[in-house]
Amino acid sequence: MEVHEKTPKSRTLVIMAKAPRSGTVKTRLARSLPSDAVTALYRCLLQDTVALTKSLAGIEVAVVCPERDKDELSHFLGNGMRIVAQKGEGLAAGLTSVFAHFTAGMQSVIAFNSDSPHLSPSVLYGAFETLAARDVVIGPTHDGGYYLVGAKTVYPSLFEGDGMGTTSALDRLVSRTKSLRLSVGFTETFYDIDIADDLLRLAGELKLDPARAPRTAAWLAEWRAAWSN
Repeated sequence: MEVHEKTPKSRTLVIMAKAPRSGTVKTRLARSLPSDAVTALYRCLLQDTVALTKSLAGIEVAVVCPERDKDELSHFLGNGMRIVAQKGEGLAAGLTSVFAHFTAGMQSVIAFNSDSPHLSPSVLYGAFETLAARDVVIGPTHDGGYYLVGAKTVYPSLFEGDGMGTTSALDRLVSRTKSLRLSVGFTETFYDIDIADDLLRLAGELKLDPARAPRTAAWLAEWRAAWSN
């Protein structure tokens, strides 16, 4: 679906996604799981993450993805989902594209991971509240990265040299905000789904409350049974 114009909105939540294609998603998990299982898991995570965002009141939702993935994601998620192709390659370019595309005429834009259906809606609402009083909001992860970042305008150099996907990504982003003299607020620290231990943690949480992410919970129940055998 091609986007030709931007309608001013107060709050927009953008999911950073890829097409659920074998060998291109959640690659660190492929060290512990077969590639087709990782791809199936990513489909569930993405669908549940989209469902989470659509449940939020008063927030517009969109997906930003690499150009090559746009048609496949449009088919997978359905025509009702707003999907925008990023400019350039890699996550840093994708994040820059988010704020370049969506902040024009909008007050607050937040980008976050496509594998976070277990994130509490209160965290996302809180992130927008924090952003209302700050230039940037960041959601740190336990491993030194970040699962969420928001701003009200585009800062072209904000994601340069951030070491995306490394344990120094958060420190580099915070350092960049300081060099740009931006005020920063933080959400609560969270965890990504990167390795098998993350899956075990998520499986335990969703076993107690599968309605939070029903597709992922069902997949994890099957995976956990196979893992224990």
